Amino acid sequence: MNAPASTPTSAGPTRSGARRRLSRGTVLGTVAVLGAVLAVIDQITKNWAVETLPLLDPQPFLGEILQLTLLYNTGAAWGMGSEITPVVTCLQIAIVIGVIVFAVKAVRSPWYTIALGLIMGGALGNIHDRLLREPGPFRGAVVDFLELPNWPVFNVADMAVVGGAILIVALGLFGVDSDPAHAEAADPAAKEKQ
Repeated sequence: MNAPASTPTSAGPTRSGARRRLSRGTVLGTVAVLGAVLAVIDQITKNWAVETLPLLDPQPFLGEILQLTLLYNTGAAWGMGSEITPVVTCLQIAIVIGVIVFAVKAVRSPWYTIALGLIMGGALGNIHDRLLREPGPFRGAVVDFLELPNWPVFNVADMAVVGGAILIVALGLFGVDSDPAHAEAADPAAKEKQ
């Protein structure tokens, strides 16, 4: 009547791996929802900044630690590439496509899913500005308004992209695979327990 004592042990690694491994649909759905929510939050905060803040006039928010400084960035990070705004726009669109392809082909980990959702949301928020803000499609200026000491002015989308990138680097450094099944297949101890 009772199952042998070895049965739970042999099923343990498989079940734990199956629980941690997300389906393709769950990965894509989570990336899409997280990306959309972040893009909306980014646009709400940018619209608030445009309507409320004076251009290039720092407003104290948390003393000298965080100031609100509205500016329009036609380039990439640190304002570089302002002469090639259409190229920067196309690069951001390529990043979104790359995130989708990576999610479909290789990601089944919850942590990588969150990281890709952050990158997707940030990229979509800034792409919106590039496509729909003045002076026109593919040449639009990104709204930046958050300023830390000795750091370029940034926005919520920038925070999401950087946060997602840092998370991916950290996962790689800690040896977390984008698909838990790959890690278990490569782990001889897990194979012996099965």
